[in-house]
Amino acid sequence: MITAVGDIMLGTAFPSGEYLPPNDNPYPLMKSVFALLDSSDILFGNLEGPFSGYEKLVKRCRDTTKCYAFRMPEHYAAVLDSAGFNVLSLANNHIMDFGIEGLNNTVRVLNSLDIKFAGPKKYPFSIFTIDSVKYGFCAFSPNKGTLNITDSVYAKRVVRMLDDTCDIVIVSFHGGAEGAGYQHVTREEEFFYGENRGNVYRFTHMVIDNGADVVFGHGPHVTRAIEVYRDRFIAYSLGNFCTYRRFNISGPNGYAPVIKVITNKFGKFIKASVLPVYHNSYGHVKPDPHRRAIVRLQELVKLDFPESVVLITDDGLIKLK
Repeated sequence: MITAVGDIMLGTAFPSGEYLPPNDNPYPLMKSVFALLDSSDILFGNLEGPFSGYEKLVKRCRDTTKCYAFRMPEHYAAVLDSAGFNVLSLANNHIMDFGIEGLNNTVRVLNSLDIKFAGPKKYPFSIFTIDSVKYGFCAFSPNKGTLNITDSVYAKRVVRMLDDTCDIVIVSFHGGAEGAGYQHVTREEEFFYGENRGNVYRFTHMVIDNGADVVFGHGPHVTRAIEVYRDRFIAYSLGNFCTYRRFNISGPNGYAPVIKVITNKFGKFIKASVLPVYHNSYGHVKPDPHRRAIVRLQELVKLDFPESVVLITDDGLIKLK
């Protein structure tokens, strides 16, 4: 079983420590959903920023008090280890906020916890074995220093190589425009802040055509539709999973799906389930009694993929029709 969540940013010491959780303790942010994340071979998420101490800000900001640059204290990584995360994407617009030094420090911290990762150009993929199944993982984004989501030639090469050497290939992408106004998969190029954020529909189908088995998206900070294409599972955006301060968590930005995917040993989709979560007023992630992520996924699949071969039940089961 592969469990996937969206964006993770556990509080930032930049530009000031006031953006860290109370008592410099990140555990309350996520502890209520530890049980939801349990019992998977892989627990995946998008790490939205580096684990960094005193590295110098590299991201250019006209006003540092209004600059969205993230730097999580190193010891916060222990929360991810306690939750069971063992695969993270570093392909996003914040992983290089504190330059190569911030990235290198993050790599050192994750290696010390045996958490696999991919996405920066220096670390394009990861290969590992769990319970006799060999996995390949790679991640893409439109951002500097990462594997480019718009470079289809290179993406095909990486995915094909992983497909040739691994049983199951997992691809992650950070793409698409951001916010409540961008919940739909348009099947077109998406631009935001003047940046080409890719055609996520074309990208996901392309990587599956070249050997990917499971594809997880993030970047829009809201839930987007899911799809099964050629018997392979796609989640177009898993929203904000655990993002403390400096993020908009109002409305659709404040709830998200945790998705558990079951495939056969070759990556063919069997079934999946949605566990809905939300941010409360303290920024803590909680199970959502209103099941908003399930309801929204049902709506988005009908609107964006009327030809869909999947059905999402009211209790969150995803199955083939």
